[in-house]
Amino acid sequence: MGRYIQVEDHVKIYVEDIGEGIPVIFLHGWPANSQMFEYQYSILPKEGYRCIGMDFRGFGKSDAPWESYSFDRMADDLKAVIDELQIENAALIGFSMGGAVATRYMARHQGKGISHLALMGSATPVFTQRPDFEYNMTKEDLNAQLIIPTYEDRPKMLSQFGLKFTHHKSRAALMVWLELLCFQASNHGTIKAAESLRDEDLRADLPHINVPTVIFQGQKDKICDPKLAELTQQSIPNSRLVAFEDSGHAMMFDEQEKFNSELLLFLNQMSGGNNNSGVASHNL
Repeated sequence: MGRYIQVEDHVKIYVEDIGEGIPVIFLHGWPANSQMFEYQYSILPKEGYRCIGMDFRGFGKSDAPWESYSFDRMADDLKAVIDELQIENAALIGFSMGGAVATRYMARHQGKGISHLALMGSATPVFTQRPDFEYNMTKEDLNAQLIIPTYEDRPKMLSQFGLKFTHHKSRAALMVWLELLCFQASNHGTIKAAESLRDEDLRADLPHINVPTVIFQGQKDKICDPKLAELTQQSIPNSRLVAFEDSGHAMMFDEQEKFNSELLLFLNQMSGGNNNSGVASHNL
């Protein structure tokens, strides 16, 4: 079921709410929307989980205001969704930019309503290089590869970005579908969220995370260097890193069976391993 939730600056955020049971909130990556988790939505409700997918402002079916695409603002939107739906003891799943917003939420709002966290190909602790941070792309590279081309030819930018998204190139139809999801974003939302990825720093946020946390990372990732996952894991007390050796950025597509199995293993910890049907009940 889809619905809109209006947040404090009168922006309407689109939310999908599928299934019943333990809530699992999905935060998508740049510049897609929550439908990128389609292959989790089709499995988790059968296992007793309620899937809640939120489109960030400017993306998917949410409103696209001209301004306000900071991680603070998007974390506040997430809090409004959690408050409106009266969510408690949820798992928060953040992929790429969604991982950055999830991290900001955990620090800014003290993890309200969240009992478990999964960061996947996460744009943390910092997405671009700094004088004291030597990893991943430079700000100049981000401008040249993502922001300037979006002003000039967004479809071409998305096609080129998509080439880096997965390690396996045999699933061409799936990548066309994912590219179509990215076309649903607003042009200015795409640009301004990319500016947040370029400029924001989450190093001070990560130590505030105090719930069980798992970090999924494709070892052939060309968007978020695997070193970022190692640094993220080192900054979150008692977190655990799961490596996807044969995956690029989007391990949920490159190693779909392992991804869904590892996600279910993690989620089943929330119910002490006693959730309805267990990990092995599906042909993933």
